[in-house]
Amino acid sequence: MKSFKLFLASASALAFSSMAGATDLEVTHWWTSGGEAAAVAEFAKAFEATGNKWIDGAIAGGGSTARPVMVSRITGGSPMGATQFNTGRQAEELVEAGLMRDFTDLAEKEHWKDVIRPASLLEGCTVDGKVYCVPVNIHSWQWLWLSNKAFEDAGVPVPTNWDEFVAAGPALEKAGKIPLAIGGQSWQTTGTFNVLIPAIAGKDVFLKVYQDHDAEVAAGPEIAKVFKAADDARRMSAKSNVQDWNQATNLVITGQAGGQIMGDWAQGEFQVAGQVAGEDYTCLPGLGVNELISTGGDSFYFPKLDDPDKTAAQEVLASTMLSPATQVSFNLKKGSVPVRGDVDVSAANDCMKKGLEILAKGDIIPDTNQLNTEDTNNQLNDLFVEFFKTPALTPEEAQKRYAAIIASAD
Repeated sequence: MKSFKLFLASASALAFSSMAGATDLEVTHWWTSGGEAAAVAEFAKAFEATGNKWIDGAIAGGGSTARPVMVSRITGGSPMGATQFNTGRQAEELVEAGLMRDFTDLAEKEHWKDVIRPASLLEGCTVDGKVYCVPVNIHSWQWLWLSNKAFEDAGVPVPTNWDEFVAAGPALEKAGKIPLAIGGQSWQTTGTFNVLIPAIAGKDVFLKVYQDHDAEVAAGPEIAKVFKAADDARRMSAKSNVQDWNQATNLVITGQAGGQIMGDWAQGEFQVAGQVAGEDYTCLPGLGVNELISTGGDSFYFPKLDDPDKTAAQEVLASTMLSPATQVSFNLKKGSVPVRGDVDVSAANDCMKKGLEILAKGDIIPDTNQLNTEDTNNQLNDLFVEFFKTPALTPEEAQKRYAAIIASAD
């Protein structure tokens, strides 16, 4: 019976499209790595199975490069059919300007509120009671990915937590390895720091800083411990000279680096490389210290268009992205967790299963994109790219600047 229900739900998008007719629809996103490309191909395949055509608008360079291009097109009168943003506040001003479609009717028709879990994902798409986007996955930043081969070559056990990882740094360096791989994109260094907060200082401190904007806590002793850990990360990553996040992941995959702090989208790269979780690589949620996952991810927004055929195709795409079958096929390739709580994820690998177990226990924190404005995130990016590239910038001075950013956040 369950399989029959899933079939009916997946077939609804097909019925939808046969009424609307075939239409080309441009979809912009920043998924360009090997694992990401494999995942987005699942969306394209499912949409084209409805009789429509996916026009791929991939923008290389990550979200920080792609988002300004996307926003410029939408505000400049040349909107695409659909576009990716991270779940949270990134498209807030576009919604408030009346440039994005309201999908409340479709959400109610397909009972999104009943199947999307956790509820905060749909809440992140909701403005003044109306739904403006489709959440497609749950991505968590809170992971340390380790190369089993690198530690074997260095003659030390694979670490089980952050402290053991830091302690293994000298042995890795002696073996010619980069202890910690970090790319040069600014969001990677900010992400590293934000992962260290709940691992080192705990969930409550994370929420006081980013949810409550408590500048006193940001300037206090618990965050000072986090800056000490960030200083360790800076030292361990000093010889990591790649730019893109997936290049840093490849250093781990090939055993050139000991580890990488990165979101669970890194799993897609390990899969494309044919590596097996628990055999070739190890994953530590919460850095093996405080097992939490953040409930961030990606959502698709649909700009208002004048073409009625494309408007109809937008609804087909939205429905297709949330269909049970597409949710499973896409997220298994992406390394993320489906947003639907009613789908079969028995094919998940060991790392995804760890994430699902943590999610089921409710050990979660909001993603910073759900709490911070783009302006705050950009200020943090500027600070941490400077911190990681400038050894002369002390943890104490960096913390003062960090606290000032938190004090001015809205």
